[in-house]
Amino acid sequence: MHFGVDEAGKGPVLGSMWAAAVVVPDDDVLPDDVDDSKRVQPARREELAAALRADDRVRLGVAEITPDRIDAPETDMNTLTVCAHAEALSDAGVDGLAGYVDAGDTSEDRFARRVTDHCPCEVDVTAEHGADETYPVVAAASIVAKVARDDQMTRLGEEYGSVGSGYPSDPTTREFLADYVADTGELPPFARASWSTCADVLAAHEQAGLGDF
Repeated sequence: MHFGVDEAGKGPVLGSMWAAAVVVPDDDVLPDDVDDSKRVQPARREELAAALRADDRVRLGVAEITPDRIDAPETDMNTLTVCAHAEALSDAGVDGLAGYVDAGDTSEDRFARRVTDHCPCEVDVTAEHGADETYPVVAAASIVAKVARDDQMTRLGEEYGSVGSGYPSDPTTREFLADYVADTGELPPFARASWSTCADVLAAHEQAGLGDF
């Protein structure tokens, strides 16, 4: 048995960051076309995630890092990425196992050490940059994490209207934020208030309000 871990949603201004751990007896149990989630079409990602969940030879763990945790002043995204990986591993029940995680730090060894230290289980972690492109089990984890992230954005869109992808570069997301703040005077509850995108939207709203006087 070995594991792979990856996260999705580190950079968006809306929604949570998600991490997933996938535990398999051997890579042969994984679908042949499992790959880095960025290289798999959304519909196929959903199919692959469903297949992984349905396979009793595969064990999954998922962790959510909410906007409230991301906005907390005493932490940072590197530490939260470590926590996400460690929490996903714990959720998957990996005690005594070894595996690979996608390195979320410039230093692969430091990231592996920090994930190990944060994990309540006894684990042997190897971190590598681009692990989701190298190890099928990490690619599988990237798909599960991305589908969890996409599912959240779909639910938010159903409740709040078109929110876009949640990334700052997405015009739909920026328009949603501006309209929401214009209508309510505050950020939506699932926004990362500490992101500069949110500060810019609030500043623009305030400036527009001053122009009314």
